[in-house]
Amino acid sequence: MTSAPAPEIRPYRPTDRPALDDICVRTAHVGQDSRPHYADPGIFPAIFAAPYVHLEPDLAFVLDDGQGQAVGYVLGTADTPRFVEDFRAKWLPLVADRYPEPKAPPRTPDDEIIPLLHHPERMLVPEVAAYPAHLHIDLLPGWQGRGYGRALMRTFLDALREKAVPAVHLSMLTANTPARAFYDRLGFHEIEVPDADPGVTYLGRTSEAGGQKPADSSHVPYSS
Repeated sequence: MTSAPAPEIRPYRPTDRPALDDICVRTAHVGQDSRPHYADPGIFPAIFAAPYVHLEPDLAFVLDDGQGQAVGYVLGTADTPRFVEDFRAKWLPLVADRYPEPKAPPRTPDDEIIPLLHHPERMLVPEVAAYPAHLHIDLLPGWQGRGYGRALMRTFLDALREKAVPAVHLSMLTANTPARAFYDRLGFHEIEVPDADPGVTYLGRTSEAGGQKPADSSHVPYSS
């Protein structure tokens, strides 16, 4: 009897795009499914997944269920300032018409999220300048808690080291306590950002195995 192929982590392929969008939508609401809460939850992959595989596909990796279907991913950028420039110049024109920026104060959950698409400069946070890379990682619920998230993160950090990128950061909803526990186990530490939204927490670590803080982290400027 031939055994079923085992799940594996592999580089992203363009044919994975629909699966990545679906994973993002189904994990975007504090780690849960966003579909019951948003009129068009496609806004989430338009901000947090698709631009990364469009602009830096070499830093996108998926968890393949063994049947060719992506059930999780990690993706990001090696250089946040450069990514912000490319997001505005190369990505935003592709999607802005689908998600026009609201002109009035937000009235719906969608109205609150859409401005994030139109203001990529929000990603330029001085306090995380010593952590030039950033990432997003998501797995479908049935694939969580089985070691795959750790393996995805290891793959991403290995890729950063190959590019000589010293450190990486991420931002997360403070209310997502299971995610925070996961990042803590992987050596991430909190980065103090005094002006941050109180509902958002910044975390960072080096790309090295130990995950220590970069030296002089509060004094390293952004460079593009």
